[in-house]
Amino acid sequence: MLVQLDPGVIIWTTLTFGLLLVVLRATAWKPILKALDTREDSIRESMEKAEEAKRESERLLEENRKNFASAEEKAQELIKEARELAEKLRGESVAKASAEANKLLDKAREEIERDKQQAIAQLHGLVAELAVKAAEKILSETMDEARQKKLVENYLNSLQNN
Repeated sequence: MLVQLDPGVIIWTTLTFGLLLVVLRATAWKPILKALDTREDSIRESMEKAEEAKRESERLLEENRKNFASAEEKAQELIKEARELAEKLRGESVAKASAEANKLLDKAREEIERDKQQAIAQLHGLVAELAVKAAEKILSETMDEARQKKLVENYLNSLQNN
């Protein structure tokens, strides 16, 4: 005996299965579908959030790369400016030192010239005094001081004109 088909069992089984479907549809089917829809929505939202987070992280990464490149460029520019400023300051220092050295040389030359003129004036005075004394001895007369000064001034004037 292989399998016997009993029409009563088939009807009762079909009715029971149909009744079970109706009961399940009324009680469990909607909550199960609702749970699946909720799960599907939450998975979709999670995937959208993950995609949004990925785009945001890529945007931030690109922004960071640009900021880094900009910072590197600014750093190179600052280094260049610092070098230029150092070169300028060095040039100014050299120029200032050179100007100061020239100023000191000029001052020394002026001082030497002043000392020279002073020495020449003293020498003229000494020569004039010696000349007056020599002339006094030659003339064998004593000269008063006013006459001596006039004679010295005339002599000095004659030396300056020559």
